[in-house]
Amino acid sequence: MSKKNSNVILKDCFKNNEELSHIYSSFKKKLKSLKKNFFLVAVSGGPDSLALTALSKAYSYENKCKIYYVLVDHNIRKNSSNEAKSVKRLLKKHQIKLNVLKNTKKITKNIQSEARIIRYDLIVNFCKKKRIKTILTAHNLEDQVETFFIRLSRGSGLQGLSSMKQIYKINGNISLIRPLLDFKKNQLIKISKIIFGRYFKDPTNKNTKYLRTRIRNLKKPLEMSGINYDKIFQSIKNLASSRDTLDFYFNKIYKDIIVKKKNKIYMDLKNFHNINQEMKVMVLKKTIKDFTHSYYATRSKKIINLINQIKEKKNAKFTLGGCIILREKKHIIFQKENKDYRTA
Repeated sequence: MSKKNSNVILKDCFKNNEELSHIYSSFKKKLKSLKKNFFLVAVSGGPDSLALTALSKAYSYENKCKIYYVLVDHNIRKNSSNEAKSVKRLLKKHQIKLNVLKNTKKITKNIQSEARIIRYDLIVNFCKKKRIKTILTAHNLEDQVETFFIRLSRGSGLQGLSSMKQIYKINGNISLIRPLLDFKKNQLIKISKIIFGRYFKDPTNKNTKYLRTRIRNLKKPLEMSGINYDKIFQSIKNLASSRDTLDFYFNKIYKDIIVKKKNKIYMDLKNFHNINQEMKVMVLKKTIKDFTHSYYATRSKKIINLINQIKEKKNAKFTLGGCIILREKKHIIFQKENKDYRTA
């Protein structure tokens, strides 16, 4: 397929179809608001990521921006490398160059969680080499609702239940953008079929040993019972609004309680004791996450355990989330954990 034909198909698809035109218009508005012209698009081969690929490619034709398309081959399943090659061939027909990053680490436990961490590590390293500051992912409305139920099952509070943010900072100065959170999976499937004629199914998405799969299988029974995903998503938006209000006050508290000096962070112990439990959890999560540049915040259960230990033990030493945490007379001190350090 020539570049000209590929260009025509992409533009006509979003121009002549009212529903898809609305999706593209929303997508374009979100990307323009970022005032960036250099992106990385995370590709998997599934309908969501292929829809994102099509939308971003159409956007690049209009706005002359530079986009890298990147797929991570986790190398967990036997056919993963062949699947990556198939996705690469498919995109090549549409004048889209796909960069495939292959994982060389063995993943034997917590497979989905570990694979996700490795995926973002590989993508972030690619971004650093190419000096890319913005990553686009294809998380959609159903992903948002599934994440809500996963966190609900773990007893999450407001921060967790408000689910994924549209803009999220990872590794300090790299932004992860989720421009498709408002759209349903069937809309993205439609884009993938029209533009590419097909998409690739990940067999692990049907494996019920994974919690996300089991929750995904609840969609039909829930909707048959009158529980609509759109209404759940509206509740998530309402929670997110409350979270944003809380974040406004939290940021003020955080600035007052934290001092950064060289390779250490000092937290005023008296001020820490004076804030409520929710704020303590938020302060510790942010401190550890920002200090270690982790993609995921430490689980609340571990943070609460740390809070209890800080309260009970004076002049103590803890490790959590890649940090050594020292509880002294007037401060809680954070420093990066040495490789040879072992928790007692």
